[in-house]
Amino acid sequence: MSSEVLAAWSEHDLGVPGRVLQVVTAPAPVLSSVGQLVDPTATDVVQLAADLVATMRVSPGCVGLAAPQVGVAMKVFSVDVSAHPKTRTHHGTFVLCNAVVLEATRNERAREGCMSVPHLTGDVKRATRLVVRGQLPGSGREVTIATDAFEARALQHELDHCDGLLFLDRVAGAHAVHARQTYL
Repeated sequence: MSSEVLAAWSEHDLGVPGRVLQVVTAPAPVLSSVGQLVDPTATDVVQLAADLVATMRVSPGCVGLAAPQVGVAMKVFSVDVSAHPKTRTHHGTFVLCNAVVLEATRNERAREGCMSVPHLTGDVKRATRLVVRGQLPGSGREVTIATDAFEARALQHELDHCDGLLFLDRVAGAHAVHARQTYL
């Protein structure tokens, strides 16, 4: 049932227009703060969810955005990997509140970047099969997402933000950090 609920969800269900927010960059203290659990039906959380989607949509190459990245220490994030070339499985655009990992298997190392660390990328080992449970903003409905590959990586990246971690905290060492390449 969770897949159907998630597939039917849209940011329009939130009933408020999203605002484009400023993305904070390291070493902003909020990026290393553990986010607070939220009431997914609260007005400020619903607005934050709409803002995360709006900000993600106007940010080139962005496939996910967590509340700490816009200066809010809460466990809320948006994801949409549907247009990314490395995507296999995807669930469209969605926002989760209070998400937790239920199952993570098949670790693989791959390159990651982040809007909050704009000049670097890093090689990070993450599960390629993932099951996550969270709540949808607005309704508070609980959903469970089973995914793989790139969407699994994006979810783990955003979950880390909600726990006060950057991808730089997950690299094996300085040899696994690289200057971001710009492709024109």
